[in-house]
Amino acid sequence: MKIERTKNASRNIFFGVILKAYQILVPFLMRTAMIYLMGVQYLGLNSLFTSILQVLNLAELGVGSAMVYSMYKPIAEDDNTTLCALMKLYRTYYRVIGLVIAVIGCMLTPFVPRLISGEVPSGINIYILYLLNLGATVLSYWLFAYKNSILQAHQRTDAISKVTLITSTIQYGIQLFVLWVFHNYYLYVIVMLATQALTNIVTAVYADMLYPQFKPKGGIDKIQVQRINQRIRDLFTSKIGGIIYDSADTIVISAFLGLSMLAVYQNYFYILNAITGLIAVVFSACTAGIGNSIVVESKEKNYQDLKKFTFIITWISGFCSVCLLCIYQPFMELWVGKNLMLSFLAVVCFVIYFFVRQFNALFNLYKDASGMWHEDRLRPLTAALTNLILNLILVQVIGIYGILLSTVLAILCVGMPWLLHNLFTVIFEKKHMWSYIKRLVKYSFVVLLSCMFTYFICSRFSIGLVPTILIRGVICIIVPNLIYYLTFRNTDEYRQMLRLVDKMTKGKMCKVLVSLGMN
Repeated sequence: MKIERTKNASRNIFFGVILKAYQILVPFLMRTAMIYLMGVQYLGLNSLFTSILQVLNLAELGVGSAMVYSMYKPIAEDDNTTLCALMKLYRTYYRVIGLVIAVIGCMLTPFVPRLISGEVPSGINIYILYLLNLGATVLSYWLFAYKNSILQAHQRTDAISKVTLITSTIQYGIQLFVLWVFHNYYLYVIVMLATQALTNIVTAVYADMLYPQFKPKGGIDKIQVQRINQRIRDLFTSKIGGIIYDSADTIVISAFLGLSMLAVYQNYFYILNAITGLIAVVFSACTAGIGNSIVVESKEKNYQDLKKFTFIITWISGFCSVCLLCIYQPFMELWVGKNLMLSFLAVVCFVIYFFVRQFNALFNLYKDASGMWHEDRLRPLTAALTNLILNLILVQVIGIYGILLSTVLAILCVGMPWLLHNLFTVIFEKKHMWSYIKRLVKYSFVVLLSCMFTYFICSRFSIGLVPTILIRGVICIIVPNLIYYLTFRNTDEYRQMLRLVDKMTKGKMCKVLVSLGMN
């Protein structure tokens, strides 16, 4: 089957960006409604259950990616018999995963109250709420989840995005009505459970409309099943780290510092995660191109590309870091009020975490694009366990700062050095590793200076929340970008970035830069 890759990729990116923007803005409004209509403790409960279920979802990690990857070849060869057999295998795996999550989740039920420090909202049965959330997760696997594989393998994730946009709008609309009229958190969760079922059913119907020829039937030979299982094992350990990072932080905060502190922390983390998500949409579009380059180009050419992408992500994440440092606090005060704010030192920790996380994401992008899952299978789990151990120790010493610092330390001291070693052993020439690390240090130093200088200027402006945010926003747009331009304008990486941006904008960017005298 011939797949229109360029058309599908453009369509996927378009709807992906729309969905990401939607998933940032609307949940932000829902968090605001939860705070003011129900109270901050309910928001903490919501975050806790989400994190617990993320841990239970570790049972799935790797299955979806491995199954979709296994479909690429039969799609190219129009081998519908194999595709149908893979769908049947995928359905079986997801039924087992749903059962495992249901059983383990039920076994954990008696221990849920121990994960909460302090009181829960009055009139709330923590067990019922937990089981409702667990039910929503199990349904996501049992109700036609395997149908997603056909859409993903045919590069039709735009169909999934469309369905999610519609069902999420229905969910948030009903949930907002429930909060506004009934102030009932049980109904709020039940709506989520029903919407999860609706999403799966509608997606399955959509998949059947687009590809009616694919039904779960037939069998796969044992050798292919073994290959799929090996990919699942490798992907499981390679992706487990990110889930444990975020979930461990949330659960430890709830257990040691309480639901209110968890809600405050999650408000800050939500903003940070929203910006990270927007950056991820842009860079995820590069995965296929990087994967192709790794296969067909030399190691030296790939290393030059790595330097180019490192420079681009330095500029983008450096600019975002400056904005977070200077605007975080006045925005949070405007959004939730002074009583639900952390100190400026916590903001500094968040900014450091954000900046480090972007580089780690870039390195993981190269790892996934190259399929380097087997070689990297132990690193994420080791880094995640390091983070968890540091969390449990430091939270008892320095509170919320310990949670943030433990994550940064786990990435900088364990995760990132190990991943760099793997990359420069498998993909790039090992001789370049130290010069690349020096480049990272230099870039980080420039970003640090831009943060300090811009914050020094912004701190002079505090004239009401909205004017302060607007003025600081203008300063953050001008000052750090000017610093980066003056510092890097004569470098080869800067010229490569301009050529890439110019190619993406079909020559329009060059005209703008020439008019500004920056090219």
